[in-house]
Amino acid sequence: MADTATKLPVKTEDKQPRTPDIGWSPFESLRTEIDRLFDDLTPTFWHRPFARLSLGKSFPSIAAPAVDVVEKEKSYEISAELPGIEPKDLDVRVANQTLTIKGEKQETKEEKEKEYYLSERRYGSFQRSFQLPQSVDAAKIEASFNNGVLTVTLPKTGQAQKNERKVVIKAT
Repeated sequence: MADTATKLPVKTEDKQPRTPDIGWSPFESLRTEIDRLFDDLTPTFWHRPFARLSLGKSFPSIAAPAVDVVEKEKSYEISAELPGIEPKDLDVRVANQTLTIKGEKQETKEEKEKEYYLSERRYGSFQRSFQLPQSVDAAKIEASFNNGVLTVTLPKTGQAQKNERKVVIKAT
């Protein structure tokens, strides 16, 4: 049986991002401090595309999935493994040069036998946001979901593709 990719709608919004409720999280605090340290040590002329935004969380969360970011000749590609999550439970949005991927997992398990009754529920949400480089054509972003893997394709603008040139190295 052949699996076909499910196309997910990517919504573009022009509204300003809301200020989230920021609770104390030791791992988020550690990550923020490490990011700040590297930002302080990095010269200002180095641009970090897809830098993680410090948006906090306003709801209970499961561990945010790790993502792979790959630069190709004509696009960037972000992929995330999301086992157990259905496409209908995902939301991909673009607003103010920020790509946000949200998801929610809900799992219920019940077993009824003569000697026992087992009922388990697991749920949680995650949100990942990425600052998009200026070279991304936000109007042409596409997302697909296949076999538990979300793939977001971020095409580069025509100008960004033309700006690449080889720099000659002079031996001294």
